[in-house]
This record gives sequence, structure tokens and C-alpha cells, in this order.
Amino acid sequence: MFSRRTVLAGLSALVLMPFTAAAAELPDLGGKTVVVVTENAYPPLQFVDPKSGEQIGWEYDAMNEIAKRLNFKVEYQNTSWDAMIQAVSDNQYEIGMTGITIKDDRKEKVDFSDPYMRSQQFMLVRGDETRFTDAKSFGAFADGLVGAQPGTSPFYAAVYEILDGNEQNPRIKLFETFGATVQALKAGDVDLVLTDSVAAKGYVDASAGALKVIGDPLGTEDFGFIFPKGSELVAPVNAAIAELKTDGTLDALNKKWFLDYKMGQ
Repeated sequence: MFSRRTVLAGLSALVLMPFTAAAAELPDLGGKTVVVVTENAYPPLQFVDPKSGEQIGWEYDAMNEIAKRLNFKVEYQNTSWDAMIQAVSDNQYEIGMTGITIKDDRKEKVDFSDPYMRSQQFMLVRGDETRFTDAKSFGAFADGLVGAQPGTSPFYAAVYEILDGNEQNPRIKLFETFGATVQALKAGDVDLVLTDSVAAKGYVDASAGALKVIGDPLGTEDFGFIFPKGSELVAPVNAAIAELKTDGTLDALNKKWFLDYKMGQ
């Protein structure tokens, strides 16, 4: 299993975790300013729009909605992934967000929110594909090519969960956008594309049988926001996450960023 920071995602595969508990009444943080740090290198979670220069993405939309519901102002700052967990641990920032996988060793340095997202990769192939049926048989199919964007979670899932761990493997064909990988799949230039369940379903439903999903999901990871140890923000943010899950806001963000955004690329 690869970890989030083997995954610099143009991410990639994300589905909500199930939530059954009722959301509590949200606290009011009184308009205080909260410094949130991110990397802006993990589309569509957070990145800089090349057209407008604005910082946008799933996590920005989610954090802005959390801030609205909890009544706090967000001051966004940027740092590299390598520095982020330690910087939050050192109280340089109050919240960190960049698709961070919840892991026990990281909990020794920072506190995590409840999971707001589960990342899983699904195998998207042409509708008439019969030469392989899952990750193992694709790995053994020496002529099979996978299309991916470099530095994304589909790229790393292909390298470490399907192929041989060699990031230079010639069986991986690189493309600038996710949409280009799907077009290459349809054209027969590659044989497999990995993507999240939301986008996979959208492409299959729109393909009139030209595309299908095979095999089991790959690379399951739970993502959370990070805080300095003992932060009083954890409980309010968790309450807001619970409300966003129950009222459908996170479902809407998934559709916006993992289906509409990808299909528009």
C-alpha cells in the first residue's frame, strides 16, 4: 500500500466514508482568524488555477464551508509537503490540508480530524476488454499499457500496486490531463486508466457501453485535516464535517471536483 505522500495526486480516487451518527449543533468560534496551510500541488483537492491564478479545489471549498458554519475567518498560507506536518506540530499553523492520509505514526506529531474522504482507485477499461480482469492479470499482461498523469495517485497506484515499483516503467504512458488519458483509452492507445469511483461511474454511464470498471478498488486511504496536538479546533471541525456529510454538501463537492472537473479536462 502506498501512502499519501507517495501520492502527490492529481488525485484521483475519492469516495465518502459512510456516516451514521447525527451531527451535533455547531459551535460559534466568534469570527476568529484561523491560519490554514496547504501545498497547492494536489489537484483537484487544492491547486492554483492556471487561468485565473486563484487557489481552488475540493479542500478549499470544504474548508471555506466549514469556516462559514463555525464562524471563523480563514487565512491561507502555503508550504511544501515535506515541511507541513512538522510545521503544524510546531504550532506555526493551526490547520493543515493537502489530502493527508491518517496514519498512526503521524498521530504522534499531530491530531487528525475525522476522515472527510476515502481515496480508492478503480480500473477503467474499454467495454470489450477480455485480456485481463483485475490488477494481477493486468500486471501479468506484458503488452498492457496504463495511461496516467505524472505525480498523481493513479500514477503511483499503477506503479506500486499493479506493476513492478519502477516509476520509469515503459508500460506507463504519461499525459498532461486526466481527460487525455481517457481519450487515449477510448482510442486504444492505452489499455487501462485508474480513477476514483465518482469519475469512473460518470464515464461508464456516459459511454453507452464503450467503457467499464473491472477488479477490486486499489489503494484505500482515509484523509483528514491536521492540527497541533491538543488543538481546541478539532472538535468543532469534526462537528462541521459530520454536518457536511449528512446534508449532502460533501456529495456535491465530490461531483463538482471528481466528476464534472475531470470530465471537463
